[in-house]
Amino acid sequence: MKNSVENPRKTGRPLSFDRDVVLKKAMLTFWRYGYETTSISDLTAAMGVTAPSIYTAFGDKKRLFLEAMQLYAGSPEDLERSLGDAETARDAVFTMLISAAEAFTGKDTPRGCLLASATASGSKDSAEVQQAVAQVRHRIANQLRKRIEHDVEVGILPRDTQASTLADLSIALIQGMSVLARDGAQRKALTVMIDMAMSAWPDNANSR
Repeated sequence: MKNSVENPRKTGRPLSFDRDVVLKKAMLTFWRYGYETTSISDLTAAMGVTAPSIYTAFGDKKRLFLEAMQLYAGSPEDLERSLGDAETARDAVFTMLISAAEAFTGKDTPRGCLLASATASGSKDSAEVQQAVAQVRHRIANQLRKRIEHDVEVGILPRDTQASTLADLSIALIQGMSVLARDGAQRKALTVMIDMAMSAWPDNANSR
């Protein structure tokens, strides 16, 4: 995905706007409407810049989305640091789920998850976007898996814990909460779901 998210080389006159600010506005637009149904005119209206300026700063709609998605998802290094700072994998996942529930039901942001709302089909560009979104989800799941495996190795989790399945289940819950949030579910309902899911988290005490 490296080549997809690299910024295009800029030539000519310097930009007349704050690139980070308009990128955030683009992120919110894609978050609200998805990739395929968001038009360049939607983006120019939301970002407050002209279409030529978008092409100059970001290359094209697909590159703009991929960069917005990267802004939304955060860097792998930040996630690795967050997972490492948590006392346990369970704490890390719980924090991630609560943060997702808050983001999906925020007053100043669109409902649901940008990664889920970006799902589209039809054009070649949409297929490439789907693949890029899937790569982000796989990357997050892999980082979760590694943290869970660490807890298994040090004895925090039972030896028979299926780390990959547990990581995938966490991602599935996040995506499911996104759908429910878009359907109108309130934050309290999502947090109750999270509490129920975490009650099923493996407990090493049960394996002794």
